[in-house]
Amino acid sequence: MAVPNESKSVRVWDLGVRLFHWALVTCFVAAYLIERPRDLHEAFGYAVAGLVAFRLVWGVIGTRHARFTDFVPGPRRFLGYLRDMIRGVEARYLGHNPAGGAMIIALLTILAGICATGVMMGMDAYFGESWVEEAHEALVSVALALVVLHVAGVALSSLRHGENLVHAMITGRKAKGEHRA
Repeated sequence: MAVPNESKSVRVWDLGVRLFHWALVTCFVAAYLIERPRDLHEAFGYAVAGLVAFRLVWGVIGTRHARFTDFVPGPRRFLGYLRDMIRGVEARYLGHNPAGGAMIIALLTILAGICATGVMMGMDAYFGESWVEEAHEALVSVALALVVLHVAGVALSSLRHGENLVHAMITGRKAKGEHRA
């Protein structure tokens, strides 16, 4: 997979997007793996909540490819992209492709639900309510499935378009060339 050099690449992901991404990965994994001590699990959970809040704001006021208006697809665009993926003829996007955009929305939504139910478990009104804990655990399972799909999509897109998307999320740069948006 190609790693673009400075002269043949363009900045796509700003520092806020990149720090958000890797901090979210770190905090989610840590919260998942550390259930005890409970305070540490909760601290990572609150960090995830803060990161989700940041991303929602940055999705409105951030740089071009960070904004939701740049990558959130409508149903027709999303389904068309999936159809093209199945055929192996999907377009390369400089920013997030429609599947990646939909994945971001799905992950942010599920993570917000995980954070909300996590907070609820510590509230007097919901303490000991089994449905809250069950919802929290179910949302975590959904998040893990989405993460697997996300990683698979990144791998597939990297292979199909001959670019290292993980490297791009570290450096913020992608190769110039034929692409959409």
